[in-house]
Amino acid sequence: MKKGISIWSFPEATLAESFALAADAGFEGVEVALNESAGEINLNSTEKDLLKVIEEANKNGIELYSVASGLYWDYFLNDADETIRSKAQDIVKKHLETASILGCDSILVIPGVVNAEFAAPGKVMDYVTCYERSLESIMKVKEYAEQYKVNIGLENVWNKFLLSPMEMRDFIDKVGSEYVGSYLDIGNTLANGYPEHWISCLGNRIKKVHFKDYRVEAGGLHGFVDLLAGDVNYPAVIEELKKVGYDGWVTAEMIPNYKYHTETIIYNTSNAMDSILGRK
Repeated sequence: MKKGISIWSFPEATLAESFALAADAGFEGVEVALNESAGEINLNSTEKDLLKVIEEANKNGIELYSVASGLYWDYFLNDADETIRSKAQDIVKKHLETASILGCDSILVIPGVVNAEFAAPGKVMDYVTCYERSLESIMKVKEYAEQYKVNIGLENVWNKFLLSPMEMRDFIDKVGSEYVGSYLDIGNTLANGYPEHWISCLGNRIKKVHFKDYRVEAGGLHGFVDLLAGDVNYPAVIEELKKVGYDGWVTAEMIPNYKYHTETIIYNTSNAMDSILGRK
């Protein structure tokens, strides 16, 4: 498995500065993110803009392999407003195009939201309706994934939707495309399950993996902690990933401390990942 880190793990800086820090800390790649209008990668970015990003990554010996986005918290693929659903689908298309230009083989997509307390606390959708609309939206964009040959990785997040590995598996199978699969977030599973069970159930549907850790007793967003400081059974996680034949990227997604010793989190995360992956 290859060791990567999410751009969201870094203190505020240019991509070039983040790439340099990632390389110095021992990461092989960085998962970048698509923004709406700000930053160096956004919905208005041209091919020329994106080629500059590749150039900066290459200068630092960093591979680009995946593009995340937080835009699906603002534009739900299952929104009651058809205009917003259409906007979300257009974002997926731009997301896929961006990844293709950057040479990345996957994007991270939130499939739908029944409720997200931190994003839209008063907005709740009937579960069955959410399922139907989300499936309809993914069915509409899957052909673009196939066209670009870029995977849509559906992430298990705190959206009160697709709550079990079997449900995620069946949703993916209903879409019926080799370019639509799971973006498995290890830490997110602990809210109501165990990551090793998700891995064995999803198998070769897993396109990418996020490494996070979570302390169940703390609960809520406060439960997310540094790698190896929580309740994730990482030996079991690695064993199951090997069993299902996953040998792709594993991406640390940390919450940076914007006040103190921000760079230390990056180096500590790299060391923890080396230990988890058996590199030392």
